[in-house]
Amino acid sequence: MSLLLFITFTILGCFHFYWFFGGTWGLKKAIPTKSNDVKLKTPPKFATLFVALVLASFALVYLIKSELIIISTNSKAIRIAYWVIPILFIIRAVGEFNYIGFLKKVKDTEFAKADSNLFSPLCLGIGMIGIIIQLLTK
Repeated sequence: MSLLLFITFTILGCFHFYWFFGGTWGLKKAIPTKSNDVKLKTPPKFATLFVALVLASFALVYLIKSELIIISTNSKAIRIAYWVIPILFIIRAVGEFNYIGFLKKVKDTEFAKADSNLFSPLCLGIGMIGIIIQLLTK
C-alpha cells in the first residue's frame, strides 16, 4: 500500500511540475471556480512549484515506508509525517464548505464536478490508505 501512495504522489507531483513549466492539460478542471466559472484565484507559479515539491516529498516518504529504498532514519519528523499526510488529505476531502471537498456548496462548475468525481474521493482514499498503513505497521 505504501508503494501505491508513492506512485500516486509521484503522478500528482508530475502534474504540478507540468503545470509549473507551462502545461495546460487538465488545468481548467484543477482550479476552483465560482458558479459563473470565474476562477477564485489563479495560483502564482511559485505556489504550483511548492505543491509539486511537497507532493514529491510525500512520494519519498512513502517510498521509504515501502522499504524499496532503505534509509536508516529514526527521525521523529518522518514518523509524524506518516500521520500528518493522511490527515491533511482527509481534511482536503471534507473541504472548506464552499468550493472544495465533499461538503462544498458550489457543485455545478467544471472544477466542482471533477472535485466530486475524482479529487475528493482520491484525497479520501489517500487519507484512508495512509492511516491503514500506520495501523498495520510499526
